[in-house]
Amino acid sequence: MPHETPLIATMVMGLGLAFLFGLLAQRLKLPMLAGYLAAGVVIGPFTPGYVADLKLAAELAELGVILLMFGVGLHFSVKDLLAVRRIAIPGALVQIGFATLGGMGLGVALGWGWGASLIFGLSLSVASTVVLLRALQDRELVQTPQGRIAVGWLIVEDLVMVLALVLIPPVAGLLGGQAVPLGEGAEQVAQLGIGPIAATLLITLVKVSAFVALMLVVGRKVIPAVLHYTAHTGSRELFRLGVLAIALGVAFGSSYLFGVSFALGAFFAGMVMAGSTLSSQAMRETLPLRDAFAVLFFVSVGMLFDPSVLIRAPLAVLATVVVIVGVKAVAAYGITRAFGHDKSMGLTIAASLSQIGEFSFILISMALVLGIVPPEARDLVVAGALASILINPLLFIALDRREARKAA
Repeated sequence: MPHETPLIATMVMGLGLAFLFGLLAQRLKLPMLAGYLAAGVVIGPFTPGYVADLKLAAELAELGVILLMFGVGLHFSVKDLLAVRRIAIPGALVQIGFATLGGMGLGVALGWGWGASLIFGLSLSVASTVVLLRALQDRELVQTPQGRIAVGWLIVEDLVMVLALVLIPPVAGLLGGQAVPLGEGAEQVAQLGIGPIAATLLITLVKVSAFVALMLVVGRKVIPAVLHYTAHTGSRELFRLGVLAIALGVAFGSSYLFGVSFALGAFFAGMVMAGSTLSSQAMRETLPLRDAFAVLFFVSVGMLFDPSVLIRAPLAVLATVVVIVGVKAVAAYGITRAFGHDKSMGLTIAASLSQIGEFSFILISMALVLGIVPPEARDLVVAGALASILINPLLFIALDRREARKAA
């Protein structure tokens, strides 16, 4: 019977097991994200028992990516970023550089090409929005100076990853993956003698620029106006439907008309909507659906994880965790201290950012589809994410105890 209704079976098994494992994770005082990933491992093809439909899970995960990125856009605040720009911008960029170099070194040591090593390193450099915000909220640190710096730092990391998602596909062939076929426009540009990769990159940047300009000029006026008109109808149901229609419609339209990723389209839809006075209401109304599909995204990532990597390459897994928890934390601490902040601030920022999550999964999954990285890279990223998510609460517990001793 489940095989006759694969969509229903995949959603039921995915959400059901995510609930059970999420509940277990919460009881153990671990991030529920770890439970969702574990649920995916259980129904994945690398473990015995029921195997969910991978293709359908991937499409459901795409919806999760759209709604996750829409949420990131809604949280994006230029004002908050500018308030901490002196440390957040250089700090995030330098930390990304250190983590990427650490990951590249590991990739080269494992015998991968420089393109695969670069993407692998980049995927280890960005922290999880979900894990970071949850950790700060649990300790009521979001509105503190260290909380604002951590969130601003994260926004810069997210923007770098959004840019990476746009630029990597056109240069996939150069990075050792499958060359993306030239579109009609790119073929004409290539005839000017600038080379196929440069032509593809140029056309991509033109399309992305056109999309961004359209969203900032037209979208900034139209989307808030539609939201306000819908809100004045007095129907919460209609307002909720309007927000979802805008998020999904912009994501799909941006991909269909401009060739940009669903993720980028959703991010800009959220960012433009964040400028509306109704953005907080939009965030509240869409939160349940966003959380549900975000859960399916993490479950789908867990389905791709091969637990045998823990036996086949334990040292590689350990080295990946060291890059995520060690190199990133040391870099964040050193940068924060270099900007004149005290030890407590440095440790809080280091603990906040020494984990990886959703962007890492999106990036490594895209690179795998493009043939840039081997499957082992994805396994190491997921293993590293699971380990860092499990370690992260322990870092905050140690930090809390240090603060308690200091106050005593």
